[in-house]
Formats: sequence, C-alpha cells, structure tokens
Amino acid sequence: MIRKNGSWSDMKINILNIPEEGLDLKFSLEAGSFSHLLPDKEDFDFSLDRVYFTGSIRKLGQSIFFAGTFETRLKTQCDRCLEDAYLPIKADFRYTLLPEVATGEEKIALKTEDLDVGYYAGDVIDLTPIIFEQIMLQIPMKVLCRESCQGLCSRCGINLNAGSCDCHSDFIDERLKVLQNFKI
Repeated sequence: MIRKNGSWSDMKINILNIPEEGLDLKFSLEAGSFSHLLPDKEDFDFSLDRVYFTGSIRKLGQSIFFAGTFETRLKTQCDRCLEDAYLPIKADFRYTLLPEVATGEEKIALKTEDLDVGYYAGDVIDLTPIIFEQIMLQIPMKVLCRESCQGLCSRCGINLNAGSCDCHSDFIDERLKVLQNFKI
C-alpha cells in the first residue's frame, strides 16, 4: 500500500503480511481511484466525493474475511427534474475471499449466501474493486433531489420546483386520446 497525502492510492494487500489477529484498516480513496475498473472510454453518469473507509481484514487458513463501513456522497441528476442531486451513501458490508479453484466451463447456480463471496489468486488482493462494487450496490435505481420533487411539466418542460406553468393538467396528448375510452 502506498500512502499519498493522507489517502491510500493503491489498496493492494499481501495476504502473507496479514497477522493472525488481522489488520484494522482506515483509509480514504479519491473518486478517480475507480476509473480503471470501467471499460475504456466509458464514463460515470455520476461523480463521487472522497470515499472514507474503516474496517478490518482477517485471515483464517486460506479464507480472507474483509469487512467494514464506507461513506461517500454521490452527485448525479435528479430523475424527475434533471437538476443536480446529492445523495449521501453509507453502508456496512462483509466479504469472504476464497482461493481461486480451477474449474471447467460448467455453469454454477449461485445461492444467496454466495453473493458476498469472492475469489483471489496469488498472494495479493486488491480491495478497490470490492469497495467499488459495494458503492455501486448502494446507488438507488431512481435518484431524487428531494422526496417532494415535482419534476418537469410534461407539456412545456418547466421545472415545477422552480415555478409553475399555465399548462392544464387535464391536457391529453392527441396521440393518446384514443386510449381515453379504453375499458378492461
């Protein structure tokens, strides 16, 4: 691990250096630490503030147990009004890493308990992809700037949080008017 300006720039841990009692970890990562995990030329549709992590890593035989808490803030667009939305993200997680076993091309059905298990090869484990995966799992499908967001007017497009419009709420798009008399 290399420490730069109070943060860890490379979260690789040599499992041979993990003492019997384990290691307590406390570090922060810049949002740019995750860019190498995306395919070339692909970009986030959001940005992250610095990610703060506290946790531990322990070794029992060849199994590695990695657990902790991370905290960051997500900046993206509100799904209703398209304005900037800031979402604090904080979560606890546990992850078990097992030595990689050579298997054939057979398909294996995953069980619920398999979802927090990963595999490692060699003596070095990079914790950055695990933390990035946990952050991605915490991002909701629909992000709102606030619960009471009114969104955009479907007719004129004005942000209804910033003002009102003179559009009528009973307006029916001519293309959909045929559905008005539709009965089930």
